[in-house]
Amino acid sequence: MPDDIQNQANNQQTSQSSSHEPESDKLLENVDEAKRLQEEIEKLKKQNEEYLDGWKRAKAELINYKKEDLARLEEVARFGSEDLIRELIPVLDSFDLGLITLEKGGLASKGFYMVRSQLEDVLKKRGLERIMVSVGQPFDPGLQESIAEIESNLPAGQVVEEVEKGYLLHGRVLRPARVKVSVRKYEK
Repeated sequence: MPDDIQNQANNQQTSQSSSHEPESDKLLENVDEAKRLQEEIEKLKKQNEEYLDGWKRAKAELINYKKEDLARLEEVARFGSEDLIRELIPVLDSFDLGLITLEKGGLASKGFYMVRSQLEDVLKKRGLERIMVSVGQPFDPGLQESIAEIESNLPAGQVVEEVEKGYLLHGRVLRPARVKVSVRKYEK
C-alpha cells in the first residue's frame, strides 16, 4: 500500500504540474503576443508620423507654388501691356516734335497740348513714368544711354543734353533716356 500512496502522490503532483503548464504556456504566449502587438503599434506610429510629415511637406510646397504662381500672374498683368506702351512712346515723341514746330511758327493750339496731356495721363495710369534728366547731372548708365560725347565746360561724365526722353514701366527701364555726355576739353 505504501506504493499506492506514493503513486497517488506522484500522480497528483504530475496532474498539478501539468495543469500549471498550459496556464504558463498561455501566459508566455500572451506576453509574446503583447510584445509583438506593441512592436506593431510602434511601427504603425512611426509610419503614421512619416505620412503626416510627407503630407505637411506637400501642403507647404502647394502653398509656395500658389504664391509663386500668383506672383507670376501679377507680373504678367503689370507688364502685359508693355508692347502697346512701347509703341505709344514714339507717338508722345511725335507730339513733342509737332508742338515744338508749331510753337516756332506761333501756331501751337491749346488742343494739341490737351491731347498730349491726356495720352500721357493714360500711360501713367498703366505704370509709365518719365526718367527725369537735367543738364549737369552725372551720367547714369542704368537709366541713360550715351549717344555722343561733347567737349563742354561741365566736368567729365555730366549730362550736356537730353536728346530723347527715357521711360520706366513699373520701375523697370522701358527705354533709357538718350543723352550727350561731357568730356574734358583738350588744350590745343
